[in-house]
Amino acid sequence: MAGRPRYAAGVVPVQLPPALPPLLDLAGVAVFALSGALLAARLRQTFVTMCFFALVTGVGGGTVRDLFIGASPFWLHDDAVAAVILGVALVAWFTPHGWWENRLLEWADAAGLATYSVLGTAKALAFGVDPLPAAILGVVSGCAGGIFRDLLAGLPSILMRPELYVTAAALGAVLCAGGSLLPLPHALVWPLAALAAFALRGAALTWSLELPTYWRAR
Repeated sequence: MAGRPRYAAGVVPVQLPPALPPLLDLAGVAVFALSGALLAARLRQTFVTMCFFALVTGVGGGTVRDLFIGASPFWLHDDAVAAVILGVALVAWFTPHGWWENRLLEWADAAGLATYSVLGTAKALAFGVDPLPAAILGVVSGCAGGIFRDLLAGLPSILMRPELYVTAAALGAVLCAGGSLLPLPHALVWPLAALAAFALRGAALTWSLELPTYWRAR
């Protein structure tokens, strides 16, 4: 999580310990980037369009979060992020689309969603954001890339579907933010928050859980 926090005079900066090994962090970017690249493949787009879809999906949420908290977008100072996104686009371009016609990608996306909703919240907290706004930024970090991807493709946004997706990200973000108010170590709070978000998203995938839609007549 790149960037240096900005603090008011007299405020002691909060040191944010490493949340994930760098390779695992990049794996999360790769999962989201792959979902964007595969959507471009399904729409029979060019390789350039596929790379753009992968980029927007892979770093979109984290970029919006960083801009809100006044940090330089994380991927601008890490060559590995761009390399991973290009590599993912190449994989999607040269492999048969049938390889991905199963739920493996959805489960991987669930893991990425859970991870980045928590990491996004944790980064916002480290930059001095209050817990509730930090949780909102965590949801943005986990979901915005997929929303941008769907909008670019002209598809209904995940926000317009009743499936438990944003709700799972919100659960992880709220637990992470709430844990910051308790005398508990990050090493305990963050994994538990991510696990809870992953479990809820996994339950939605397994049993087709959805939020109720508005029903009241005028």
